[in-house]
Amino acid sequence: MAIHYNKLWKLLIDKNMKKKDLQRLSGVSSATITKLGRNENVNTEILQKICTALECDICDILEFVPEKIEKGEVD
Repeated sequence: MAIHYNKLWKLLIDKNMKKKDLQRLSGVSSATITKLGRNENVNTEILQKICTALECDICDILEFVPEKIEKGEVD
């Protein structure tokens, strides 16, 4: 399973926010925003800060994607 943060970017669009706004509001670094953009692993404390800043739940910002779908392999 891989983690994707597409829901986070859609939520930012819905809230009319930019990544810089999220960074400032949540107090996370620009390096962390870059990691999220690459669907890389981040600390759960970071995810908590983002959820608190956006007043949302963890399931509103990430989703688990089976590796087969991520690689484009479909049965």
